[in-house]
Amino acid sequence: MSGETVVVTGTLRADGTLDLDERPGLAPGPVRVVIAPVSSASPGHSRRTILDVLGEIQSRQAARGFHGRSVEEMEADEAQRRSEDEEYEERWRTIWTQTIPSPPGGPDG
Repeated sequence: MSGETVVVTGTLRADGTLDLDERPGLAPGPVRVVIAPVSSASPGHSRRTILDVLGEIQSRQAARGFHGRSVEEMEADEAQRRSEDEEYEERWRTIWTQTIPSPPGGPDG
């Protein structure tokens, strides 16, 4: 399989078979089929919603084997960002304490 991904619409029948709206244009052979419902828009209203687009993106990613980042990976990235933010803030606190002027002339003025 070449890794090419083709998205076509169709109809899932009650017996589990699919009727595709168009020929996929792939060479015969094994394929991976990802099925996602398509919202039926009211007549005359063919505009896709953000959910339609996100569903298509998710289907295409799944078709090519992409599973996204794990919760652990995202939490590790967030912990690293927080650590870097804290280091940054601490550097600025240090700089700020060094810029505070000392009282002029001491106790005798």
